[in-house]
Amino acid sequence: MLRGGGQFGQPANEILVRSMFSDAESAMQFKRGLEEASKFLPNTDQWIFNLEPEMERVVPVKQEKGWSGVSRTRKNHREREEEDYLEEARSSKQFAVNEEDGKLTEMFDKVLLLDGEYDPLIIEDGENGSSKAQVKKGRGKKKSRAVDFRTLLTLCAQSVSAGDKITADDLLRQIRKQCSPVGDASQRLAHFFANALEARLEGSTGTTIQSYYDSISSKKRTAAQILKSYSVFLSASPFMTLIYFFSNKMIFDAAEGASVLHIIDFGILYGFQWPMFIQHLSKIKTGLRKLRITGIEIPQHGLRPTERIQDTGRRLTEYCKRFGIPFEYNAIASKNWETIRMEEFKIRPNEVLAVNAALRFKNLRDVIPGEEDCPRDAFLKLIRDMNPNVFLSSTINGSFNAPFFTTRFKEALFHYSALFDLFGATLSKENPERIHFEGEFYGREVMNVIACEGVDRVERPETYKQWQVRMIRAGFKQKPVEAELVQLFREKMKKWGYHKDFVLDEDSNWFLQGWKGRILFSSSCWVPS
Repeated sequence: MLRGGGQFGQPANEILVRSMFSDAESAMQFKRGLEEASKFLPNTDQWIFNLEPEMERVVPVKQEKGWSGVSRTRKNHREREEEDYLEEARSSKQFAVNEEDGKLTEMFDKVLLLDGEYDPLIIEDGENGSSKAQVKKGRGKKKSRAVDFRTLLTLCAQSVSAGDKITADDLLRQIRKQCSPVGDASQRLAHFFANALEARLEGSTGTTIQSYYDSISSKKRTAAQILKSYSVFLSASPFMTLIYFFSNKMIFDAAEGASVLHIIDFGILYGFQWPMFIQHLSKIKTGLRKLRITGIEIPQHGLRPTERIQDTGRRLTEYCKRFGIPFEYNAIASKNWETIRMEEFKIRPNEVLAVNAALRFKNLRDVIPGEEDCPRDAFLKLIRDMNPNVFLSSTINGSFNAPFFTTRFKEALFHYSALFDLFGATLSKENPERIHFEGEFYGREVMNVIACEGVDRVERPETYKQWQVRMIRAGFKQKPVEAELVQLFREKMKKWGYHKDFVLDEDSNWFLQGWKGRILFSSSCWVPS
């Protein structure tokens, strides 16, 4: 079982599961694994990072209708229900990916269900050595020689931008001598930024970018390995856990008394947000007659563009069947979400409509030269035209969407410095899962931000204040974030033993999360004006 040293005094899942609204010691039933393993994935639009030429139009997928079953919530005791929801959410052990034909395997069941005995951290004992995640204990030894990677990288970026290949090559050689993908936080950061600068220096005729992607694609990882990686990610940071708690709570509040709840999820990917939502729905008693989920995702490359979202629908159907929730699933595969036709969402009268978008705004297309309308604004207009009861937005707070390379480089360097420093402070250098997600996810993002331009650059985050302006202009107004809730989260974080440098805050009706004063993630709740 994962147990932290230093900053992690308790098993990570016990830390997170202890009632978010109560100090009751109710974690016993949840101590069998890091149930939120898969939650990192929705933060990883990185899975669709390299947007190959895919289908240009929407591909409708067969509806899957479900079973009649138990009814849903009556929130007569709001505080108690919030407590129950968050405890259940932490206990809803998530399933892993890469499962054949989208069916739930026994392993997934044990990870998901409350009475499971499965511990995702020991599934591979005997295969890859010790199964326990290596959590950093303390700060470790001081470096004998400090290297100012930030200055070297910035000078190299300026040389690349100016077309000074000789100086850039010389700086890259200096950086390469000191950086390492398995070194300390700054060495790892420098390694991935050096890869990206080298690729940009090569230009369109170079092979570095494709070689990097190919090296990642060739590393076939089992579902258990992926589950293990995200378990370690979540033991190190609370970001995805709190994003999901915030969004799900707002949807439950909006759906109070509803007979039909329809969730439109932009960027559903593997649907990891919804099993715990479904499980909680089955335990609260009101008159919900049906749950509908419309999942939107980018088509997969190849002959089966809708395979992933079809598998997601089958998994969610299985969960609803098990928990007795009447269910209907509608899937849409579309490369450009702002172009989806309204009728494809199949919105019906008299249903509560919730629109959810978790960490996928950064991949929306921005202003296209020669086009009058901005696809991002068109996407928000599409959501506004749906007239949803509630719109949940969680974004990566970054300002490296600038058209000017040097400016974008500096902002990206600041952003990823915080992330690599976070893992340097909470996980050991040798942790194999840390090595995996830093390379496969953050390394891919850095490569795209630095080395790609035009339509090939798909990592385009904006700050939460920029998104706030867009959403207000699109006809939405924000619901307030309860200051008491944020303060309660903050107090609980201290009790749970997370590192003292994690930041939880509220600003302009956004729930903010970050590291050492730098805001990395933002969540908000909107309704039509």
